[in-house]
Amino acid sequence: MRPPVTRRPRPRALALLLAGTLSLTAALSGCGSDTGPDRSGASGAAQSLTLADRAELRTGGTLRWGVADLPATLNAFSPEAGPVTDQVAAAVLPALFTLDERGRPQLNTDYLRSAEITAREPRQTVVYTLHPQAVWSDGRAVEAADFIAQWRALSGGEGSHPAARNAGYDRIESVTEGPGDGQVQVTFHKPYADWKSLFTPLYPKAVTEDAAAFGTGTRDTLPATAGPFGLGDLDREAGTLSLTRSATWWADPALLDELVLTAVPAAERGAALEDGSLEVAEIQPADATRLAAAEEDGEPVAYTVHRAYAAAYTQLALNGRSGALKDERVRWAVARAIDREALAAEVHEPAGLPVRALGSHLRTLDQIGYQDNSDALGGFSTEEAGKLLDEAGWRGGPGEEDEGEEPAAGDAADGKAPAAVVAGPLSAESAAAGHSAALLRQAAGAQRTLEGDGDGDGDGEGEGDGDAGTAEQLEEEAAAAEERARELADRAAGPVRTDEHGTELTLRFVVPDGDAGARQRRIADRITAMLSAAGIRAEPTEVPAHAFFSDHISTGDFDLALYSWPASGYPATDAAPLFAKPVPDKDGGLAVQQNYSRIGTDHIDQLLAQAAGELDEEEQHRLLNQADARLWALTGSLPLFQRPQLVAVDAGLAGVGAFGLATPRYQDIGYRV
Repeated sequence: MRPPVTRRPRPRALALLLAGTLSLTAALSGCGSDTGPDRSGASGAAQSLTLADRAELRTGGTLRWGVADLPATLNAFSPEAGPVTDQVAAAVLPALFTLDERGRPQLNTDYLRSAEITAREPRQTVVYTLHPQAVWSDGRAVEAADFIAQWRALSGGEGSHPAARNAGYDRIESVTEGPGDGQVQVTFHKPYADWKSLFTPLYPKAVTEDAAAFGTGTRDTLPATAGPFGLGDLDREAGTLSLTRSATWWADPALLDELVLTAVPAAERGAALEDGSLEVAEIQPADATRLAAAEEDGEPVAYTVHRAYAAAYTQLALNGRSGALKDERVRWAVARAIDREALAAEVHEPAGLPVRALGSHLRTLDQIGYQDNSDALGGFSTEEAGKLLDEAGWRGGPGEEDEGEEPAAGDAADGKAPAAVVAGPLSAESAAAGHSAALLRQAAGAQRTLEGDGDGDGDGEGEGDGDAGTAEQLEEEAAAAEERARELADRAAGPVRTDEHGTELTLRFVVPDGDAGARQRRIADRITAMLSAAGIRAEPTEVPAHAFFSDHISTGDFDLALYSWPASGYPATDAAPLFAKPVPDKDGGLAVQQNYSRIGTDHIDQLLAQAAGELDEEEQHRLLNQADARLWALTGSLPLFQRPQLVAVDAGLAGVGAFGLATPRYQDIGYRV
């Protein structure tokens, strides 16, 4: 039985608790002053949860959690794995280290008594001391044999299995039982700083010893689990996966009887929350606005909306092997012509988050070691972008260039590029008009709901706010704001620059079609207007969303593109394939790993490799910041902003919300007494 929670059937009766949520970053070290942004990254929006002691929560109840889709596999190392695979693994499998709200690895004492480096020379050696009560659901102890089988499966050597990721396992020389009872010893043939990332999740040896079990055998089930929850029913037709409280769990038991992951498209989650078919779901800003607009004075609170930065960021990729973008000066000009702060405002303001552009390729805001290294490129300046294009031989852009001092173009290898110059006000005015239009469209959608358009009750009586205007009026204002934005963009734009042969500076901006690409298209339109002001024509080209990555990004069929990467608690390891210098493959093509910008340098590769093997934390931070500065100067990609994470949570629940970088503790999620 699910717990009783006060609800009303109609959208207007929903009330969102926007106050009283706990932000866990208020006391973070290095908080910025009121005079400007904090370059160390403390944002105040790292995480938002409603917390309660376990004693204040009752045992029992079902939580239905809306997700994008059911996992294609339960093997987190499979190429088919996705975010929901990781979510299931975190609830049912051992995690030796978890991440806190700043992305710092934390020893998980549910599974380990200790884990430490016991030797650095002649080989790095790590000894894990296992929790003596840790057992798999089949009754077998979690033991060294599970570690050995997983290492062999992911080592990349003879007898290993095809896997989407195996970083770190390929540095292991041996895994053995001992030296003491209940211990596992791992010896590395090459130093590995991110050793805490290994064996998380840990699979039972029945999965990793056998290639078939590792592959197709884990699509729908696992032979054993060892978490606070175990696997229940998987119904792909109904779109549900049930996780049930484990009877063999030795630590603090799960408070919930059942956690049901329910596949609900993002556009439908607001309605699913309203009709009571979900208790937790990540929602879109428009849903949060619409639900907030439905609040009535005196109605009981039904949901809390938690707001934080997600553990993912959006970047602009510049294809360094394509046309004019082969010239680093053109890439610099593109980057300098883009107002990243304005783009962040486009995304963060509607979500109710502090507006912060992302200043690192390797870490996200609030993450330990974050440093804004964007000065290596320089800030937003249409004027400086024009000078760089002049130097690169692209002439005839908007305005007349002053004669005299040549721009200091800098050198990508030095990690330096031109200094920032403040741009004129016209592009900012255009940006504000576009942002105003987006907000008005959002308000119109909320107003339509309150007027009874499409909400299912149809009465519409007394539900509008007379001061806010009707939906039609709001849409008219939005249309006017959009027209104003277009006019300002047209005024800001001048002629397209050309080279000495009269070829126009035109870049193909690939974006996905349909609802899935709506946000990318909005951001692409903003970027297009900004580039136009510098004399660069960007041509947004819609392609089928399902083929966006496979047919365009991974093949290099684009000049500019927007896509997101997940954040990582282990950037030295996980960033390496994203920025590795492409090399020729055996078929005469280019092996790019996941570096879809298709450019890199030996120096960046060396710095990331050094960081991955550097056991001194401060020195590793220094190496990562050096690598990041050179990534800014190379300008194969331009970090823009962290994505918002808005999570609506049943007001009777605690221990769940917008986790940000942190690993959830599923056993501590429960309903209040």
